[in-house]
Amino acid sequence: MMVDLTVLPKVSLADEPIRIFVSGLEPNQLVTLRASLVDEKGFLYISRAFYRGDAAGEVDLEKAAATGGDYQGVLPMGLLWALSSVKPFHRLMKRDVIGSPYRVTVEVFDSMQLEPSPAITPLASQTIERWYVAPGVRRIAIREGRVRGALFLPPGDGPFPGVIDMFGGVGGLTEFRSGLLASRGFATLALAYFAYDDLPGFLGEVDLEYFEEAADLLLKHPKVLGPTVGVVSVCKGAEIALAMATFLKQVAATVCINGTNSINGMTLRYRDLCINGSPYNPEFIRTTSYGAMEIYDALVDPRAPEHQDCILPVERASGSLLFIVGGDDKNYNSKLYAGEALARLKRNGKTNGRLLFYPSAGHLIEPPGSPLCHISIVPIFPLPLLWGGELEAHGKAQEHSWKEILNFLQCQIKGPGVSKL
Repeated sequence: MMVDLTVLPKVSLADEPIRIFVSGLEPNQLVTLRASLVDEKGFLYISRAFYRGDAAGEVDLEKAAATGGDYQGVLPMGLLWALSSVKPFHRLMKRDVIGSPYRVTVEVFDSMQLEPSPAITPLASQTIERWYVAPGVRRIAIREGRVRGALFLPPGDGPFPGVIDMFGGVGGLTEFRSGLLASRGFATLALAYFAYDDLPGFLGEVDLEYFEEAADLLLKHPKVLGPTVGVVSVCKGAEIALAMATFLKQVAATVCINGTNSINGMTLRYRDLCINGSPYNPEFIRTTSYGAMEIYDALVDPRAPEHQDCILPVERASGSLLFIVGGDDKNYNSKLYAGEALARLKRNGKTNGRLLFYPSAGHLIEPPGSPLCHISIVPIFPLPLLWGGELEAHGKAQEHSWKEILNFLQCQIKGPGVSKL
C-alpha cells in the first residue's frame, strides 16, 4: 500500500492552523514526521516527531500522540511550533511579508530518523505555503515627517480601525505581525523607532512626540477610522506603548506583551514632561550553560522607593489596557510589572486594565503558528539572549492570546470590517 500524506490547507495565513494526516502505513508502524523550511537568509529550520500508526495504519495529528522527537503528546501544530534553526540561536522572523510566503515541507519517513540524510527517501512529502498577508492587503512604505515604517491596508474601501505595531529593543522594522493584523481587518502601521533608515542607530532617549506624530499620521489616512488607534507591542515597545496609552489621547486600546510599568535605561520626554529611566544593573546578568545571557535580574525592582519617579502614571490612561504575560519570561519579570500597573490602576479607582497570564510561556509571544524562540542572537548584545518558554504551553498561549488581541482591538477601537478567527 502506498503511503499518503495530507497537509491542509495548501495555502494559508501564517496564523491559521493546519491539519496533518498520514495513511497507508502498516498497523503500529513507527514513523518520523519532519517539517522544514529555509528562511530568507538561507538558514534551514527543522523539527521532527515520532509517531506510531494506529490499527488502520493512520496517523492523524489531531488525535495521535507523538512518542518522542522535539515534543511528546497530542500537538496538532507541534511540527510548526518546534521548528528551530540548524545553525544555533537564529530566530525565524519573516521579512518580506508581501512578496513571498514561507514554504514548509512536511515529510514522513519510515522508522526513527533523528537527522536529515539525502540517502534516506521519505515515504511521502508535501509542501505548503504560509503567508503573512491575505490577498489584497497592500503595503505602503512610510517616510513622512520624522515617521518611518510601513502601512498595511486591508482590501476594500474601509475605513478600518487603525493599529500601531511595535517590537522591542532590537530596533529596525519588523512587519510580520502587521501583515497578519491587516489580514484581519486592521489598518496597521509597523513602526520603526531606531536603527532603521535615517532614524538614530541607538535609542538614546524616548521622544514620545515621535509616537504621537505616528498616531496622527495614521489617523489622517482616508482609510483609517478615527478618532483613536490601538497599539500592539512587545518588550521595549510595550514600555513605550504604555507611555503612549498614559499620555496620548489618540490611543484607545493598548496591548502590552511582556513589557514593564516604568521607563528603563533612558529618559522619556514629552513636551515639557521628562521621566528619567531607572538604571540597569548589568552585574546581575547571568550566563547559561547554552552560552546565552539572562538579563532578567538586570532591571531594578519598580517597587523600590528610589525608583518611583520612573513609574508610568497609568491611571492617566483613558483607553483600555491588555497586559499579556508569559510566566517563563526569562528577559523581564513581566508578571511583576503588569501586576504593579494593574494595582496602581485599582488604587486610583480605574478598571480599564486586564491581565492574560500564561504560566509557562516565554517572552516572545507571537501570532499562532510561530515557532517557540527560546534563545536567539540579538545584534546589540555580545551573547545570545534567553527568552524562555516551554513548547506546548507557549504554543497554546500564542493561539489563545492572538484571538484575545483581535477581539480586544475590535471591541475597543470599535471599527467595522474586522475578521474574527
